[in-house]
Amino acid sequence: MMRVIAGTARSLPLKAPAGADTRPTTDRIKETLFNMIQGRVSGSVFVDLFAGSGGIGIEALSRGARHAYFVERDREAVFCIQDNLSFTRFADRATVLKQDVSGALSLISEKEVDILFMDPPYRQDCEREVFSALSRQRYVTEDTLVIVEAGLEKGFDFLTELGFEVTKEKRYKTNKHVFCRKMAKCAD
Repeated sequence: MMRVIAGTARSLPLKAPAGADTRPTTDRIKETLFNMIQGRVSGSVFVDLFAGSGGIGIEALSRGARHAYFVERDREAVFCIQDNLSFTRFADRATVLKQDVSGALSLISEKEVDILFMDPPYRQDCEREVFSALSRQRYVTEDTLVIVEAGLEKGFDFLTELGFEVTKEKRYKTNKHVFCRKMAKCAD
């Protein structure tokens, strides 16, 4: 069973969509991730791309994020996110965008996003496309923390040509979290 680990909605159970199309992040990995970023979550604008059940974004809201965006195109998963937001009483601090990630990115109306988390389907190899779209968004700044959950074998050599760099990587048994940020532009 999936649940909220910490914060105001601690221990509340979360629904997950049926089927094998979503892989909810395990509690242990979620806890490790949030321990690593805890200092940045409170008061933040958090974006959960390929949100699935919404568990990561809801965890951020529970730990004090000011607002969270959930981007998911699967209809059943969107219903789960909405149910989970209603159950945890975070619906008023959330925006759910039911569409593909590339289209949704231009609908996020924030001056700056503090943390952007993405957990794309491992076999679709769409990370390059998403980073390319992110590179064109004004709200992704040098201070925005971009975290990708990916398979252990996934490489991110393409990031520098898109203006991003890897700042840290945390490996688990079956996957990893890659922490990235936009590279500083040199002043001429």
